[in-house]
Amino acid sequence: MLNIVFMGTPDFAKESLEAIYVKGHNIVSVVTNPDKPKGRGMKMIASPVKEFAISKNIPIYQPITVKNNKEFIEEIKAQNPDLICVVAYGKILPKEILEIPKYGCINVHASLLPKYRGAAPIQWAILNGETSTGVTTMYMDVGMDTGDMILKETVLINEDETTGELWDRLSKIGGELLVKTMEQIERGTAPREPQGTDFTMAPMLSKEMAKIDWKTKTSHEIKNLVRGLNPIMGAYTMYQNKKIKLWKIEIVEEVQTQNQLPGQILIANDKEGLLIKTIDGVIKVVEIQGENAKRMNVCDFLRGNPMEVGKILG
Repeated sequence: MLNIVFMGTPDFAKESLEAIYVKGHNIVSVVTNPDKPKGRGMKMIASPVKEFAISKNIPIYQPITVKNNKEFIEEIKAQNPDLICVVAYGKILPKEILEIPKYGCINVHASLLPKYRGAAPIQWAILNGETSTGVTTMYMDVGMDTGDMILKETVLINEDETTGELWDRLSKIGGELLVKTMEQIERGTAPREPQGTDFTMAPMLSKEMAKIDWKTKTSHEIKNLVRGLNPIMGAYTMYQNKKIKLWKIEIVEEVQTQNQLPGQILIANDKEGLLIKTIDGVIKVVEIQGENAKRMNVCDFLRGNPMEVGKILG
């Protein structure tokens, strides 16, 4: 079994850490981001990776930065890892760290590289209406997701699947693929495939992109926005100067419209729900959230928050 330093932060990474732990590899240490304040009380919250490491008595490091951090780099060198496994760690590793392990540093990336390099590959696959995606393991270099690929696994994206749902599926697949990758590295049979130059970037999401543009976006584009931002921030629109988030919508095929404008409310009652005109059709809201309120079924929402037919959302 290999001696491993594991670097990761969110629940996506925790699945990979647990997979290699269960397989019996010697995890000499875990490196994760510093605890962050969260909630109204701003209580310091540990990452899912840190919580798992604590439960298994694995030594934990939480450097604020790794670049030019000589003390941290020397500590990792002293651990003499065979392999460093990196999964959604959140920091770029300098060359000094990449060169430490016997077999190098490998990464689990939630896309079929070279498509969707960058920080938000799962989100952008949904936002762009992709019908398939997957997980790639790769050898790391100094670039952003540019290293040679090792193994891939492709999955289909369901029509109504959200970023959160796909995230959960790919996190488990990522853990399984990491175990297979490590087995092949240990046996000396791991493939190594250069990525080439034809790639797509998946940058961090911005709050500005969450507002629904009724005037230019089609029903499918709006649905992909709603799916892609669920549960991260939620797509929103404005009604009577209040922000309303749409968490789940459906495209309605059978409703006929005539002179209504994009964003105009067609139906709004607690029996038929909430139907809104788009530039090429109609969408039906399934799950909604009022300003400073909880997410709920749209019919429950409309009982306490009536909306006027004919009004245009902005």
